[in-house]
Amino acid sequence: MKNILVTGGKGQLGQSLQKIAGAYPQFNLLFTDYQDLDITNADALAAFFSAQQIDACINCAAYTAVDKAEEDEDNAFLLNFQAVLNLAEICAQHNAQLVHISTDYVFSGKQYLPYSEADDTDPQSIYGASKVRGEAAAMGYNENTIVIRTSWLYSEYGVNFAKRMKELMQERPELNVVFDQIGTPTYAGDLATTILDILQYKVLHQDTAIGGVYHYSNEGVASWYDFSVAIKEMINANTTILPVTSDKYKTAAKRPAYSVLNKEKIKSTFGITVPYWRDSLAKCLKNI
Repeated sequence: MKNILVTGGKGQLGQSLQKIAGAYPQFNLLFTDYQDLDITNADALAAFFSAQQIDACINCAAYTAVDKAEEDEDNAFLLNFQAVLNLAEICAQHNAQLVHISTDYVFSGKQYLPYSEADDTDPQSIYGASKVRGEAAAMGYNENTIVIRTSWLYSEYGVNFAKRMKELMQERPELNVVFDQIGTPTYAGDLATTILDILQYKVLHQDTAIGGVYHYSNEGVASWYDFSVAIKEMINANTTILPVTSDKYKTAAKRPAYSVLNKEKIKSTFGITVPYWRDSLAKCLKNI
């Protein structure tokens, strides 16, 4: 049995991994959060890895308060860069596979074709810049690292757009939602399954080099307005959804206007089938 450390175990992705862990009996998933293990502390990590004999690490921990990061740069980089560097170093020392989760915010959002892994990063926010540095640390120190960029993550857990919209539609007769930011919603349950399938692939193909950057989101394209309308339809809400432009909602951090991810690499490398975003949304809403 493989011991797999999951950092950020109380977040959306961490809880989604916990939900499906039983379907992968060959893996012993060890869920931690900052109260259990401070990944910004290299000595604490070294002690944990030695005591637990870790075979792989899924780093779900991140500073994700996008707007707050604009005035809290030190802490954003501490968790999104320094902690990732610590994990890359300790995983390399213990020959453990590191899977690090990144974001579409590493891109500028100025192009109109789905972003591939080969496209240049150009973050427009402190959050995005800290995630780019984290990717570079993870890959630069340990070339066997797997970096998975994802977008618009939502789930039954924590605070996210899908859950919040459902709540607001039960409270308000009318909602304004931006229509000029385009991407793809990603159900954390699907991403969790993909991560464990990749680690399973790694076990079965030990001589195959699979390190690198990969993109994963659900299939299809949507605006936040489209996402909201789909939620409204699926829960049979009576709320009126009005499309508005982003300039109606001033935020501290700039969001990518277009961040659709090209997923051909992850599908062809691991033989993964990616669900359509509306199908996964329907599944999630039934669980909320």
